[in-house]
Amino acid sequence: MQRVTTHQPWPLFDVAATRAIESAAAASLPPHTLMQRAGLAVARLALALAPNAKTIWIACGPGNNGGDGFEAAMHLQGWGKQAVVTWLGDEAKAPADALASLKRARDAGVLFASEPPAHWDLAIDALLGLGGARAMDGAMAQWAALMSAAPAPVLAVDLPSGLGADTGAGHTVRATHTLALLVLKPGLFTAAGRDASGQVWLDDLGVGHGEQTPTAWLAGPPAVPVRAHASHKGSYGDVGVVGGGPGMTGAALLAASAALHDGAGRVFVSLLDGMGLAIDPPQPELMLRPWDSLDLAHMAVACGCGGGDSIRAVLPKVLSSADSLVLDADALNAIAADMQLQSLLQARARRQKATVLTPHPLEAARLLGCDTTHVQGDRLRASRDLAQRFACVVVLKGSGTVIAAPGSAPLINPTGNARLATAGTGDVLAGMIAARLAAGASAMDAAAGAVYAHGLAADRWPAGEPLTASALARR
Repeated sequence: MQRVTTHQPWPLFDVAATRAIESAAAASLPPHTLMQRAGLAVARLALALAPNAKTIWIACGPGNNGGDGFEAAMHLQGWGKQAVVTWLGDEAKAPADALASLKRARDAGVLFASEPPAHWDLAIDALLGLGGARAMDGAMAQWAALMSAAPAPVLAVDLPSGLGADTGAGHTVRATHTLALLVLKPGLFTAAGRDASGQVWLDDLGVGHGEQTPTAWLAGPPAVPVRAHASHKGSYGDVGVVGGGPGMTGAALLAASAALHDGAGRVFVSLLDGMGLAIDPPQPELMLRPWDSLDLAHMAVACGCGGGDSIRAVLPKVLSSADSLVLDADALNAIAADMQLQSLLQARARRQKATVLTPHPLEAARLLGCDTTHVQGDRLRASRDLAQRFACVVVLKGSGTVIAAPGSAPLINPTGNARLATAGTGDVLAGMIAARLAAGASAMDAAAGAVYAHGLAADRWPAGEPLTASALARR
């Protein structure tokens, strides 16, 4: 059993891939083996999480997830715990493995009750498992609400009940810990998954994933480049930030500050507010220039940060000329509304020019011609669709940011927290990606590395200190 941390990459498998792994393992093992191993793993983790627990409530659903719960209850009862099982199943309809585990639990003296106990020290959610993302109602919904609201810890078996294994969507049990069985599923780490799953653990049940290809990856930390002593500012490239329309100059300056602090050799800022500023007093290293004077063909450009309607006039040249390009905020909105701009964006791939889009869910919905419910309902699919449509790298921001590129498995970022839900942090991310592009990183590496570092800074933020975008850029 392993605790899933952010210190390494982890392969993720969707429902179809998991089913294939499960079927292959079951065919090579004696009947009922996987359920017995799963139940034992759940019981061991439950004991480790709550060693002093007296009463443990195991809420079991009608399928094999419930069977895993029966097995866990049997072991916990044998180890001196008061295991109380509530079951929503029907013996006439239950799977064979679940029925076998039901008998084992009854033979061990496990208490079966029609209602949850009045008090419990730990709850085990074994209601719905893989492929069980559906609306809960009746007693199941009541039990899910009880577990989620109680102060006692909740251990979810494989997935928090109601959570989409592939998508992270759904109204779910809110667990403090989740034990993923066989493999990790993408939904644990994006959309509602991070809030629902708590700390994630993995037990492969002695099987592993063999030669099955991962559906996605939970990203690990990027390699830290070593800067040679014999280098100079030109060694790390130029970044140009184009944005900051009337009333929104702060967005462009935040992106520029982030690029500067993330190691760009030089940073040029072109504000579109018409004020003609010559210097940013707090950061004199930033060089303010008219946008049409930038040498776009020899720099990484972050375009759209606070650009407003002014960004539309500059986008044709930026799309056609920038060596590498990060498109954010108002640039994305302008492209979503203009087929000619979309054609220019798609043409960049044919010229082998690196491009990264950084939409939040609403901007992604505009680009896809749908709504945010569609995007958030399957974030991996939405990011892949965008990457394929525009032939570029896409950073779909949000809880469990997804980084996708055409023809490759997407990454889900494991770092970051709700402190980033404040104005300007997206501009900071755009500047960080641009700095890494300027230094020579590929679009995928620049995006993934910047997203990871951006979230890690929030995770390491001092307690009690407000996180602002300007402080984040400097950090």
